[in-house]
Amino acid sequence: MTPGPATAASPWFARPHSADRPARIFCFPYSGSGASAFSAWPASIAGTEICPLQFPGRENRLGEPHYGTYEKLAAELAEALRPRLDRPFALFGHCAGALHALETAALLPGLGLPRPDCFVVSGQAPPHDGPRDRMLRMTEAELRGELEAVVRSRGIDPRPDIVDVGLAVLLKDLAAAREYRRTEPVPLGCPLVVLHWRDDPDVSLDQLQGWRQYSDTVEFHVIDGGHHDFMNAPRELQELVTCWR
Repeated sequence: MTPGPATAASPWFARPHSADRPARIFCFPYSGSGASAFSAWPASIAGTEICPLQFPGRENRLGEPHYGTYEKLAAELAEALRPRLDRPFALFGHCAGALHALETAALLPGLGLPRPDCFVVSGQAPPHDGPRDRMLRMTEAELRGELEAVVRSRGIDPRPDIVDVGLAVLLKDLAAAREYRRTEPVPLGCPLVVLHWRDDPDVSLDQLQGWRQYSDTVEFHVIDGGHHDFMNAPRELQELVTCWR
């Protein structure tokens, strides 16, 4: 089956669909976050529509059941993407979002849908090297402190009620992450761009090298900034996520 005509609205997409842009980038948020992680990103970059994805169980979809497993999320998301794959597109995933993007990309050919024209990984080691996320080993109190620090870094007062909601989402996301396994690389069939944040204390450039096994064409780039600075959409990042255009 091929992509069908675009629908007017879907809970998976945080922004209204644009029929005027010649290409799209679907943006996958990291664990504990939602589409608002991309709120500072422009509506389009170099003529390419930016499409932040909203997973169930958070933000405006807080009342919906959590996705449960990476595989279930990918299967449901692939169907939601179907009508929007009618033009060139890329997938961008930061941290665990790159793993969600990977599982989604792996499903598309089997559904008769096109492969991405580019796959962009930011700050995430490949899954076949095993789970490396330090949050998987944190206590609940440590996770709360981590959330408060991230909120403060965005210039926002970490109100306890807001942190409580965020922590509940994060705990469910991390439970799904603990269940996720991919022991072998999967060929993506498209160019792969791997981004390392120079001041990221959690993911080293060496830990990213395993992504070479996922594509015949892999580029590595080092960007100034820390693990969460992707949210600011710095100019260098904008150029790299659209380098395939």
